[in-house]
Amino acid sequence: MPKFGEPRLGEHRHGTPAQVIAEIERACVDLGIRFTDLRRRVFELIVWADRPMKAYELLDLLKSEREGAAPPTVYRALDFLLENHFIHKLESINAFVGCHHPVEAHTVPFFICDTCGRAPEFCDSAVARYLNDHAEQLGFTPHAQSLEVHGVCKACRDA
Repeated sequence: MPKFGEPRLGEHRHGTPAQVIAEIERACVDLGIRFTDLRRRVFELIVWADRPMKAYELLDLLKSEREGAAPPTVYRALDFLLENHFIHKLESINAFVGCHHPVEAHTVPFFICDTCGRAPEFCDSAVARYLNDHAEQLGFTPHAQSLEVHGVCKACRDA
């Protein structure tokens, strides 16, 4: 069993959560956008989690730290993080995970364990090429891609 924050076998990550946070800070400076304390804290909560986080879970955590935390503040922070490709939204479970290589354009399949809730991010250039090639053949211009596979991870299956 991996330690908190460590990837499972085969999981794709670039750096530690602290390194990813530093990368986001640099990207914000380069892009000329504000990485406010609230946006940073929401990102930290997501990237340090060992599973996808729902908006109201984030709100509950923020309420324990900040007086006046409310749904609109969390949703605005999530919108900023999504718009800038710093996090991914897992549509099928309405939850968020940190992007561990946010400055790279990529297509990311997620394998969501229906038992433990973990959703490792896998980068596979062949998957991206396949989707882009077929979109091009269809004359289709994708604006967003989400590839989610549900099942049971090896750790849960073996438990």
